Amino acid sequence: MGFITTIKEDIATVKRNDPAAQNGFVIFLSYPGLHAKWAHTPEHWLWNHGARSLARILSQITRFMTGVEIHPAAQLGRRFFIDHAMGVVIGETTIVGDDCTLYQGVTLGGTGNEVGKRHPTLGNNVTVGSGAKVLGNITIGDNVRIGGNSVVVKDVPSDSTVVGVPGRVVRRNGCRVMTESFDAKRHRENMPDPVEEASRMNREGIVGNARRIRELEQQVSELTALVRELADKSGATNA
Repeated sequence: MGFITTIKEDIATVKRNDPAAQNGFVIFLSYPGLHAKWAHTPEHWLWNHGARSLARILSQITRFMTGVEIHPAAQLGRRFFIDHAMGVVIGETTIVGDDCTLYQGVTLGGTGNEVGKRHPTLGNNVTVGSGAKVLGNITIGDNVRIGGNSVVVKDVPSDSTVVGVPGRVVRRNGCRVMTESFDAKRHRENMPDPVEEASRMNREGIVGNARRIRELEQQVSELTALVRELADKSGATNA
């Protein structure tokens, strides 16, 4: 895709996602997130063609001008949008899919304990809220929402919402998640089926209702016995 086409596509993305966006000319001049993304294109080309020192120098100039630090080696997808774009850091081995959005203060970084691929991989249509930190060689699935100021250090399955420190999945496929488990060796999240979660809650409700019914039956039985006892005493007195 040509650079001019990319610019037009990115401007259209801003118009679609930012309710405060004005016309294309204003967007072109006043969105540092776009400027950082566009500057990354030649920096990434230089990095891949051996001019790594120059690429790093240019990336630091971009950082100074925009407030966004993107390592020249990072791989960015199409229609990638950094909204407000201050204090965003994207590490060297980060991979970002298409249609992703980052807000201010987001870090896609490493944990300091890994070599090689040490930064996250984001799928398509991922939104990372303000101040969130996504750390380490982890995979964030498609259509994931990460809440502001969350700290995510393990994989997140697709179609999920993550919040908290450390980040945990609270919704998946539109359903609330009650429990989760974690495979530390693989950095993998093993999420229960939402239908199974709903079925478990229904079973627990049925068990609770059955217990309450037994208690009420016992109370009715005791009251019936008491009424009979009182009736017998009343009959004996009248006699």
